[in-house]
Amino acid sequence: MGVVVTDAEVTLADVFSLRLAIDEPLGEGTELVLRHRTTGVERDVLLGTPGARAREATLAVSLEPLQLTAGRWDAYLRHEGRRSRLRSVDPGFSLDHLDAYALCRRTLAYRSYRTRNGYLALKISEAEPVAEVRSIWFREGRFEVMGLLAYTGLEDDDSRHEAVLTLDRRQTGARLTATATVQGVRFHAAVSLVDVLAADPEGAAGSGTWEPALQVADVPTALRLGSRLDDVDGKRRRLHYPSARVDGVLIKPCYTADDELRIEVGG
Repeated sequence: MGVVVTDAEVTLADVFSLRLAIDEPLGEGTELVLRHRTTGVERDVLLGTPGARAREATLAVSLEPLQLTAGRWDAYLRHEGRRSRLRSVDPGFSLDHLDAYALCRRTLAYRSYRTRNGYLALKISEAEPVAEVRSIWFREGRFEVMGLLAYTGLEDDDSRHEAVLTLDRRQTGARLTATATVQGVRFHAAVSLVDVLAADPEGAAGSGTWEPALQVADVPTALRLGSRLDDVDGKRRRLHYPSARVDGVLIKPCYTADDELRIEVGG
């Protein structure tokens, strides 16, 4: 059975929508199988059967009832005990779609994608409210960051929300705060690099790693700054931002292994 996925996406309602190019009809009893790549746990869904002359088939599978857990799930078709992994020609990436998807309050975020070997898979992540970073730069002696609020449930409109950017250094308990701007779900924040150095005079002239977060009115928890709504995994290795020097001290942004933003001072 020759089957290729030509279009795949998870809709805003968490429905796995697929369009398949097929060289023969899907047989009665064909199942879509999702297999967790780490644990081997499987979930299967019985599919309908398109007409005998069909060259295409469309599928729509609601993901929430399947009780999928976080991780990566590979997609297969199974018929009469034989299964084959689903090939895909759809890269499965649209930044606009990911932005729209992240506007809703969710506990899990589902995303379809094409693996490096050309197969269909799902990536499932926990979806706690976060501040998604889109731009970072140093200018006029300041660190500045822009992005959007994800999974908070706030409306993408012109409403303004009071907000504060915080920088915390866990090793010493030092904290620096600065006023931030939030309009709808878009945010902008800036902090003086001189203030960063002066914020922890007991900690080797402010050297160390600082963790930024955004506190926004109407959002009950502080929002960690990170970057996950794209197709770049492993940003700590792949993304390198320009650094700055203040009074001879090096300051640079970087990401953790979990794609959370950090500000490194000195070292």
